[in-house]
This record gives sequence, C-alpha cells and structure tokens, in this order.
Amino acid sequence: MLPLLFIVGTVAGWIDSIAGGGGLITVPVLFSLGVSPAEALGTNKLQAVFGSGSATWHYYRAGLIGRAVASVVFTAIGATLGALAVQRLPADCLGKSIPFLLIAIAVYFLFRPQLGASDTEPRWKTGVFHFVFGVGLGFYDGFFGPGAGSFWAMAYVWLLGFNLTKATAHTKLMNFTSNATSLVMFIAGGKVLWLAGLVMGFGQLFGARIGAKMVITRGARFIRPIFIAVALALSARLLVIAIHR
Repeated sequence: MLPLLFIVGTVAGWIDSIAGGGGLITVPVLFSLGVSPAEALGTNKLQAVFGSGSATWHYYRAGLIGRAVASVVFTAIGATLGALAVQRLPADCLGKSIPFLLIAIAVYFLFRPQLGASDTEPRWKTGVFHFVFGVGLGFYDGFFGPGAGSFWAMAYVWLLGFNLTKATAHTKLMNFTSNATSLVMFIAGGKVLWLAGLVMGFGQLFGARIGAKMVITRGARFIRPIFIAVALALSARLLVIAIHR
C-alpha cells in the first residue's frame, strides 16, 4: 500500500496547496485501511504538515506572506484546544452544518467573478480578525478539519480584502500552524501511524511544490475554478456521509 499512499499524498498536496481540501482524499483512504477515526485524523495531520509546510515556504519565498505572528499564535491556541477536544468528543456535531457553509462559499465565489481578483479595502480590523478566526478556525481544524482552508481563504478575501492568490498563501500558513500544533496533541495521545503518515507526507512535499508554483505563476484566475470545485466536492461528500449515518 505504500506506493499508493505516496500517490495519494502527492495528489492531495497539489490540491491542498491551491484550494485546500486535500483531506477529502487522504482521510477516506486512511479509513479504507481500517484505521480508527482518531488515528486517521492524527495520521492525516502528520502528512498534511509536509504539504502545508512546503506550500507555505514557496509562498513566503515569493513574497506573498506578510507578518502574521498574531494570527499564528491564536491559530495555534485554537488548534491545541480542538485536537484535545476531538480525542474526547464526537466530531459529528459539526458535520451537519459544514456542507451548507461550504456550498454557500462556492456559490458566492461563482456569482462574484471579480471577488479576490485584486486587493480591496478591509472590512475588519486586523487584530480582531486574527483573534476571532485564529482561535475559531484553529479549533475547527484541530477538531474536525474539512473545509478549513476554504473558510480561511473566504475570510481573508472578504474581511481583510486580500486578493485570492495572497489569501491562498496566508491560508497555507494558517493550515500549517493548525496542522503542526494539533499533530503534537495527537502524538501525545498515541494516535499517529508513522509509516503511513511519513510516506504520504513525502508525496505531499512533491505535490505541494508543484501546486504552489502554479498558483504563483497563474494567479487568481487559476485558483478560482479549483477552489469552487473542491468546496462543492467536499460539501457533497460530507452530505453523503451525513445521510448514511
């Protein structure tokens, strides 16, 4: 199964570096191997650290990421709380509302073709934004996760006025922060399958490198259709899971 896991990690890393939603691929694969929910989430965080870290590095070198210390700190706090909570509480309570939020985001982007094409005036103060979304989405990513990248990108575009390329870059930094922080909690809880996670992680490095370079060179026009498609695909999967439960 190791070559398959590497390929899965590569594809997920490519998708995740562009529009988020790589967990749409990796988590079901881990479940199909008979992995428990907590171990699947922990192993997914391990492999995701490689992809989000690689994408963040490439975006930083391209000058797309500014100072975000406060957001990183608050996201780390939220992710720590979320990762601790998910090992004690069922994540089902979040699963029913998330698909509809993702569909709303996808539809909003679909009917606002100029949204994210260029920087606009921010609607929120930076400090308030970092606290609310750092703690909130950090907790969500540590606790449940699907769609966190889409929520981050939408928040950056709509509330801070970032263009979609810049929003994607900052989203990867926040994803890396929440992935790395929650991974520590899963390791402490003994919920990580190291071999599977590392093999997928090396695939993530490769896929994220390709995806980040494509975003940097092609910009928002390239990101938009993939972002919408991933949001809708993730929504559909979560709805199917909810129905079958």
